[in-house]
Amino acid sequence: MKLSILDQSQVAEGRTAADALRETTQLAIEADRLGYYRYWVSEHHASGALAHSSPEVLIAHLAAHTSRIRLGSGGVMLPHYSAYKVAENFRLLEALHPGRIDVGLGRAPGGMPLSTRALQEGKYTSIDRYPQQVTDLITYLYDQAGPTHTYPNLFASPIIDTAPEIWLLGSSGESARLSAQLGLRFGFAQFFGVPGGEAAVRSYKEQFKPSALNDKPHALAAVYVVCADTQEEAERLATSTSLFFLMLHRGGNLRYFPSVETSESYPYDEIDIELINNRRSQIIVGTPDVVKEKLIAIRERFDADELMIVTNTHSFEARIRSYRLVAEAFGMK
Repeated sequence: MKLSILDQSQVAEGRTAADALRETTQLAIEADRLGYYRYWVSEHHASGALAHSSPEVLIAHLAAHTSRIRLGSGGVMLPHYSAYKVAENFRLLEALHPGRIDVGLGRAPGGMPLSTRALQEGKYTSIDRYPQQVTDLITYLYDQAGPTHTYPNLFASPIIDTAPEIWLLGSSGESARLSAQLGLRFGFAQFFGVPGGEAAVRSYKEQFKPSALNDKPHALAAVYVVCADTQEEAERLATSTSLFFLMLHRGGNLRYFPSVETSESYPYDEIDIELINNRRSQIIVGTPDVVKEKLIAIRERFDADELMIVTNTHSFEARIRSYRLVAEAFGMK
């Protein structure tokens, strides 16, 4: 089973965005050493708690500091941008690091309405155009813009012999349907806590149409994991995650990822506890043996070809330790 990492560069309480990006670089280097297959970075705008705003820039930086692991976006929020510009960005990355680049695409805004308006300033856009944008991106990455194209015979620079892997990412059946229709790879964000993931992946595989890009379906599930040497320590570390998602659920302006001390002293009410308990069912927390067993169960439930692990803890050392323990549990090299 392939295991990969999705990193959101959470800005920990008491630290800065620059600290978070340095930690991202260190984690990517360690993931490369441990044998993880991919390392994806997300896109978030106008966020105090999340340091990723430009996946392409960060991918270039991480690729220069690693040697084997695939690097990609999880994902580029395509409705904000020109498909042509995204194609050129990722073609350049592929030219610099051939065979190591993934372009994961999403249609969510990645921020609040104000940042969306600023990103799309001066142009009309709609998520209804997303399928066409994806098709356009494929056209540019694979030099398919012929004389009848909207921009006849246009090609994306630089001209190279390879192309990045294209993934559609989502937490709904709609993203699965589009992935199947276009013959693309599909990633389901199980860690969002949205139900219906198993059905979405099953539908994707059943409806998949082979394409020039993929002759068979390939699906991954992104899963939230906190692993530690003892169950007690894993539970303690996960309290930060619980408070973070509670604050996110309430729609607050998140400025940082809370420490264990902050999360343990927070004045939770009964509704908070109920929300946290409901959310915890979507998170894997425990020792290496517990985590391995549950990850295997999720892979089987989703019929996933690959799992992508999301781990956020306030302590960077605990985060590194979590990924190391998972790698050891699965015998990765």
